Amino acid sequence: MNKILCILLLGMSLSIWAQNAPKYSNEFLNIGVDAAALGSSNAIVARSNDVNSGYWNPAGLIEVTDRELSLMHASYFANIANYNYLGYAMRIDDRSVIAASLIRFGVDDILDTTQLIDDQGQINYNRISLFSAADYALIFSYARKQLFKGFDYGVNAKIIRRIIGDFASSWGFGFDIGLRLTNDSGWQFGLMARDITTTVNMWSFDQNKLSDIQNAIEGQNQSVPEATEITIPKLQVGVAKTFVFGYNYELQTEVDMIIRFEQNNDLIATKSVSMSPAFGFQLGYQDLVFVRAGAGNFQYDKDLDQTTSLNFQPNIGLGFKYRGIEVDYALTDIGDQSIALYSNIFSLKLDFGTFN
Repeated sequence: MNKILCILLLGMSLSIWAQNAPKYSNEFLNIGVDAAALGSSNAIVARSNDVNSGYWNPAGLIEVTDRELSLMHASYFANIANYNYLGYAMRIDDRSVIAASLIRFGVDDILDTTQLIDDQGQINYNRISLFSAADYALIFSYARKQLFKGFDYGVNAKIIRRIIGDFASSWGFGFDIGLRLTNDSGWQFGLMARDITTTVNMWSFDQNKLSDIQNAIEGQNQSVPEATEITIPKLQVGVAKTFVFGYNYELQTEVDMIIRFEQNNDLIATKSVSMSPAFGFQLGYQDLVFVRAGAGNFQYDKDLDQTTSLNFQPNIGLGFKYRGIEVDYALTDIGDQSIALYSNIFSLKLDFGTFN
């Protein structure tokens, strides 16, 4: 326990140093995984208890009883960008679970027109090529029960690979830690600390490719981008409560607070900390059919007339589970209440312990 507190304090102290770091780095890791969680607007950090906990809160992996596999696909920006996720978890003893998660967010078949005009100044369409801009994350997770009842913890080690065609690429490394506390009355408390020691991405650039575009437009693209990106820590804390109605219905509810150590346009914002809440619920019938809804991403947006309005992102979802196979669907940002575009998201989860 003392080691965990030391790690958290270290992350908080480094977050103060990182205030001058780039505000947006590795943003693809903030999207989320699993249609069931996204249907509840990501209010899941306290009650996540399956293979997808490797992303949301590795402490929740401790409830995996055998082996589980999860797959998800989502398309963004009118199918221009694709987001894919694969997760696998396995129990290794009565107190420990390990997991691995792979995430890819990419835009493929981008036109490279840097060679469109040849040395004689002629346009040659045969000189157009295609490239991809893709972000990858490989997450290794470990969860373990503590000595006293109801307390679990987990850690993540992340390897990040980002590629922009032949122009640039980077490697990044980081760590997360998750805690979870449950009691017999149905209350659950969760904490997920992402990038606790800051996550560093080191970029390398192809100088020949950069020279092709640096002077393409006079006065633009003159400088080489920074070679180091730093992702500062972020916390997500949540409290959940489960209600059981008779023998057929179960209602899971949760309220989360997402805390960033930076100033932005969240619902609550200061010079050093910004916070945005998320609310979500899941109503299940006989552990067979599920209905979900939630609201999150509460932010102030400035309109063209310079007036400020509070927007949020409402999500809904459905799920069906039968004999270890669970299929989930989420529709995000219904009604276009936020600046984010709506998306249809599907995921599949397999519980191999049920097959046995």
